[in-house]
Amino acid sequence: MRSVSRHVMLACLATATAVGVLASASACSSSSKTAPGSSAKAGGTYTFWDPYPQFDATSDWAKLVSSCGTQAGVTVKRTSLDTTDLANKALLAGQQGNSPDVMLVDNPVVSTLVEAGILNKTTDLGLDTSAIQPNIIGAGTVDKSAYGIPIGANTLALYYNTDILAKAGVDPASITDWASLTAALQKVKAAGKKGITFSAIGTEEGSFQFLPWFWGAGADLTKLDSAQGDAALSLWKGWVGAGLAPNDVLSNTQTTSWQEFATGQYAFGENGTWQLGNAAKAGFKYGVISIPAQAGGPAPAPTGGEFVTVPVQKDSSRYATSKKIVSCLTNDTNLLATDTTLSYIAPVAAVQTQQVAQNAALKPWVAAVAAAKGRTSNGLGTKYPIISEQLWTAVQGALSGSKSPQAALAAAQQTAASKTG
Repeated sequence: MRSVSRHVMLACLATATAVGVLASASACSSSSKTAPGSSAKAGGTYTFWDPYPQFDATSDWAKLVSSCGTQAGVTVKRTSLDTTDLANKALLAGQQGNSPDVMLVDNPVVSTLVEAGILNKTTDLGLDTSAIQPNIIGAGTVDKSAYGIPIGANTLALYYNTDILAKAGVDPASITDWASLTAALQKVKAAGKKGITFSAIGTEEGSFQFLPWFWGAGADLTKLDSAQGDAALSLWKGWVGAGLAPNDVLSNTQTTSWQEFATGQYAFGENGTWQLGNAAKAGFKYGVISIPAQAGGPAPAPTGGEFVTVPVQKDSSRYATSKKIVSCLTNDTNLLATDTTLSYIAPVAAVQTQQVAQNAALKPWVAAVAAAKGRTSNGLGTKYPIISEQLWTAVQGALSGSKSPQAALAAAQQTAASKTG
């Protein structure tokens, strides 16, 4: 979960599919570029879209995509777009009947594309998903059917500054629930350092970061104003009010939150697997622990990551080759290489074991991913973006002081219920 503007795309997609006007999704795009052509399918050329514009043609990822095409006996024409553009243009291409042959999409988008009738079921394609962890495949499952194969998963945990905790007399192993974490933050503040930083911005990133605490209290996204949800939001508000977390969490993205932690002044930073490379460059010793649930144990954190999907084609004979490309991209050998490059945790246990053998620092992340769950799981599908917007609005209202946590969540629930039926 890396895109700052993803909330805009999700809200637009939900609206577009809800009213059945797929073309309207293009108006939500922040780009004026035309949709990449995907009609040049003759002569052994297959089209592939992904949300990785950071990887050019010389990258390992681009070379893997090309080699998987070669192994399937075709040439792959790769187009990279940012997450928002890709999803919007996927909707438009599906409406126009010129979808790419294979497409890599952010996991919350899968259910929206399924509702629009754009994606094929993995079972219809003969793709095997039996080895994939249920909670990871769940992010791309609608009505008990999977519509893609995850390339990998990331999630959230707590990075900690080893030296700050040592000087404050805090053993990270002692942090097992909310009470012990809050006690640790108080000790850190008393020792003259800063407590915890996170992202509570009014976007999908804010919801993404709040969900481990929300779910860790036992709350459910279908009832935002439950006592459990109130407990989670009151926890965050209490930290900000007591100076254990900074006021700027209201405007922090996950990137700026990380930058705060990287100053070396904070004991804890809530962030994702994707920061491992930056953590190694931070200049101080660090560790990672799971985000604790209210009553103890690891809290469920939301899964991030992308799914390899096969869009619906007019010419169904193309699916056999598309299946070969997908199978190549997601076999154990290539998953290991890809997930190492992307700082993802593999979706299958066998590859996770290899990852930890290569890098012991990934062990807590494997545990975090095992406890994670998809944002659109449990039948939420396209209702999730609507609920999420109300959730981050409630977080903003409570932390800014404009509403109490209870009132903010009550308003959020009322609006979400009116919009989702």
